Amino acid sequence: MTMMQSMKAAMSGRVVLMAILGGCVAMSSLAIANDTKQGTTHMLWYDEPATNWEKEALPIGNGRLGAMVFGGVDREHIQFNADSVWIGDEDDTGSYQAFGDLYIELVPGLSGGRVSNPSEHKSSKGESVARTADADPKTKWCMEHDGRAVVWQITYGSAPADPLRSYTLTSANDVPNRDPRAWKLEGSNDGAAWTLLDERRLDRPFPKRHMKRLFAFQNDKRFSTYRFTFQPHDSSHFQVAEITLVDAPDDAPSSYRRELDIGRSLQTITYEKEGTEYKREYFASHPADILVFRLSADKKGAYTGTILMKDAHLGETKAANNKLMFSGTLSGKYGRPQENYAIQLQYEAQALVLNEGGSLSAGNGRITFKDCDELVIILGGDTDYLNRHDKGWKQDHPNKRITGRLAKAGKRSFHDLLEEHIEDYQALFGRVTLDLGETPADTLRLTTAERLDAYRGTEATFPDGTKYEQPPVAFEGGARDPGIEELLFQYARYLMISSSRPGCLPANLQGLWNQSNRPPWRSDYHSDVNIQMNYWFVDAANLSECFTPLSEWLWSVVPVKRKATKKAFGVRGWAHRAENGIFGGASFKWYLGDGAWIMQNLWDHYTFTRDRKYLETRAYPLLKNLCEFWEDTLLEWPDGKLVSPKSQSPEHGPEAEGNSYEQQLVHNLFSNYIEASEALGKDEPFREKVKSMRSRLLGPQIGKWGQLQEWAEDRDDPKDKHRHLSHLIAVHPGRQISPRITPELAEAAKVSMNARGDGATGWSKAWKINIWARLHDANRAYKLLNEQIKGNYYPNLFGFHPPFQIDGNFGYASGLGEMLLQSHMGEIHLLPALPDAWATGSVKGLCARGGYEVDMAWQDGKLTQATVRAGNDTTCRLRTSAPVSVECRGKKIEVERLKAGLTVFPVASGREYEVRPGRATIAMVEQTSK
Repeated sequence: MTMMQSMKAAMSGRVVLMAILGGCVAMSSLAIANDTKQGTTHMLWYDEPATNWEKEALPIGNGRLGAMVFGGVDREHIQFNADSVWIGDEDDTGSYQAFGDLYIELVPGLSGGRVSNPSEHKSSKGESVARTADADPKTKWCMEHDGRAVVWQITYGSAPADPLRSYTLTSANDVPNRDPRAWKLEGSNDGAAWTLLDERRLDRPFPKRHMKRLFAFQNDKRFSTYRFTFQPHDSSHFQVAEITLVDAPDDAPSSYRRELDIGRSLQTITYEKEGTEYKREYFASHPADILVFRLSADKKGAYTGTILMKDAHLGETKAANNKLMFSGTLSGKYGRPQENYAIQLQYEAQALVLNEGGSLSAGNGRITFKDCDELVIILGGDTDYLNRHDKGWKQDHPNKRITGRLAKAGKRSFHDLLEEHIEDYQALFGRVTLDLGETPADTLRLTTAERLDAYRGTEATFPDGTKYEQPPVAFEGGARDPGIEELLFQYARYLMISSSRPGCLPANLQGLWNQSNRPPWRSDYHSDVNIQMNYWFVDAANLSECFTPLSEWLWSVVPVKRKATKKAFGVRGWAHRAENGIFGGASFKWYLGDGAWIMQNLWDHYTFTRDRKYLETRAYPLLKNLCEFWEDTLLEWPDGKLVSPKSQSPEHGPEAEGNSYEQQLVHNLFSNYIEASEALGKDEPFREKVKSMRSRLLGPQIGKWGQLQEWAEDRDDPKDKHRHLSHLIAVHPGRQISPRITPELAEAAKVSMNARGDGATGWSKAWKINIWARLHDANRAYKLLNEQIKGNYYPNLFGFHPPFQIDGNFGYASGLGEMLLQSHMGEIHLLPALPDAWATGSVKGLCARGGYEVDMAWQDGKLTQATVRAGNDTTCRLRTSAPVSVECRGKKIEVERLKAGLTVFPVASGREYEVRPGRATIAMVEQTSK
């Protein structure tokens, strides 16, 4: 454990961070959090259930297991997934897959019957009559009707206790003309004599797809069998998604509230219905490795209904006693389902249902509950995946692991599990607090979706044409709402903790919340910007533990990459193709710089943590092997310059030698390797060779219109608005170009950025925030940040490309952090890109390279106080806009004041240093900064 990790462990479990360092107990004035402020910056809330997975449902996760919650009143839908539910092998990326869905039917009514099709229509493949009773509106019953009436029937063992008085029909995904338009509903107790209960004829199809409509009628008789006879309207087909027999609700719910408290990682739904107050609480426990859902009410016997669990791969769900379970094998190739990959994982999911009061019964693949006071559902799921290439990627079947987790959790109280979960989560989340200014009280009263609209200031139209009406409070030009800017930073931290914990796989393009078996871009690990962007902010945001999945995954897949690289190029080392899976398999193009880009992430993690064991066992071997690849791969031009072979600047331009993308990344790689070798005192001869190669690399070039060239040839188009910014890696996340060190190149970078413009897709706009922050243009960075919020977030605050890609969320957090604190140039730069919009504020718990943790407060755009906590015995180089004094334990520290705002002073591990504007005790005055 590193010193900084020890400090964090000692301070875990707090929301307010108290320094307990080196035997000195101190509490900065910044450490007192405003509870009201945190309540507004840690809460997403809505006044209606979600109907759309991507835009409205809310996520929970424990790093490995996650869920999206819809919060429906009559029917709750919880879509869940686990990080290793993948298809693929060592040759092909494959794809991240969906796992399953849990449905809780809360309307009292008829359940447990057997569904059939007496008219014996031949259904389309995978679209049988059973799909009308799987609680999933995305599936459907579809067939060619052959000009005959279509009959749907459900039969119970005996007549249910209550007469049927209503039912719902749900429209299918496409072709509205195939919807139910004319039908009759009948009941029978012997299958011979039928009583007409309801008859309908609609003049048009259902207005929307996946739309559920309720139909009520008068009835006081009980039947054991019910049937619908549909008269098809379409010339060839009939289809319907769901058919549900229910009691008509007496009234609609009131006071509905759906909220996600990211300060506690707890989702809560409350509402009142028919005089009863209902409450649901959902969380994903990392210590217990389970999902937990609790349904309670202020009256006894309030819960009657059915629980179903659906396998996204169409396996059968079994119900026995108080448990639901499905299992299967992940088969079929991406795009070629009739074939199989060399690796096929086994999966399983289990749901344990616990009740207080009332009764449970199991049958027909579901659990029925009646007159229960409270329900607790504990859900577990896993595969037999093992993140070990040398073990063939597989371990034992997950059944025993899941069964053990549920059995252990089932013996504990809900409150015990919740308390353990919150303590574990807050040990990470509570390390950082942020205050960027006051949000108007009227804005704080809005739902999160309304706040987002108010921030935009105009009616929002998303790329799919969906419109959101103006909120009840109008703001000309958009609301001033620094609270939502803070919320999105903390939301990114929440999403990272929820989708990337030690022992798990790294967060992919959708974190871990994918719900499709054909997700966009395979929901994979794209290595030409996306996976790197996911992890830019993690160490700076004081979540170093969450970085581990990336380095462990890379360590596991590199042997596969090395073999593929040898086959493709005949050289040592390893390289990347753009699309990557969990077994090392890859697809799409070779982007030779991608490996060095990921290694920049791994090197940065070391510079933040100073974890020598990690450097020696993980980062260094990969850095050296990658240097060997480039030693074998670089070409020498007649002038002696070393350049990369022909390749494409990612997703842009022609194949050419010496693209800035590879040149800059190889320079980063060589620089990082040299420092790593020096830190470990290893491989001096090879280190000297790498230094020589670095000195001969073709460096960044300034083109004919003053731009930073993307290619070795001066061919950039000033009208080019491409989303990728591959020739600006030397600015961010690299360190080859800086306004202070290379001002001419920094100006050329600005020219290129201005030419590319500010309009962009979600992740690209996030990257631009980071680049402008590194160029110290505070207000331009803020402009991009403001525009990203206005144009690249859904109501549930998922960032979109479109569609949803989590890199937009994570890239935003990185950019905001770079505006407040930078440390990539060998010094801690406080407030390097503070915009006018954040004139007064504070932050505590940000991390800087070198093992530091920093708190800051500022007013009228100027630093008023900072606290620097050191994790090593070293020399601190601190850059500020005005002279500062430094104290430790109440005593002034003698500092060295260098030009250009740099203050240098010795620090001891575990000590806390107070920094304030003012006169300092100077050891050396006005020395030249290098």
